[in-house]
Amino acid sequence: MHLVSDRSAAVDLATVPLHLGLGARARPIEGFAFDPEALAAYAEQTASDGPEGRLVMAFETCETWDTWERHPAGDEVVVCLSGRLTIVREVDGRPDPVELGPRQAMINPAGVWHTADVHEPSWILTITPGLGTEHRPR
Repeated sequence: MHLVSDRSAAVDLATVPLHLGLGARARPIEGFAFDPEALAAYAEQTASDGPEGRLVMAFETCETWDTWERHPAGDEVVVCLSGRLTIVREVDGRPDPVELGPRQAMINPAGVWHTADVHEPSWILTITPGLGTEHRPR
């Protein structure tokens, strides 16, 4: 996993996410994966951006999520590109659902647990704080 300095080529956000860092820098991330080794390398290479760093990625989600997540370092933006899903946030111990359809966006505030109920296969784009994401079973 490494950040790419050459930004002249197009990237497919489904396979090559972007890192937005301090100084309004945007760099592709080659070899990114949701495994401990790649996540540790990403954290190390972007540590100097602190809580201001953001991970931008697009992915297809076809099934309701089986985990909750939260981002203590900052707000997350979720954009539904296609399909239909409900982001369920946990606010004061109660569910706070937000339905999303194509071209609709929402913000998950920093530190708020959230998950997704997927009603039909959906492509979403996320802009997520790069540090400290936590997960728990649903």
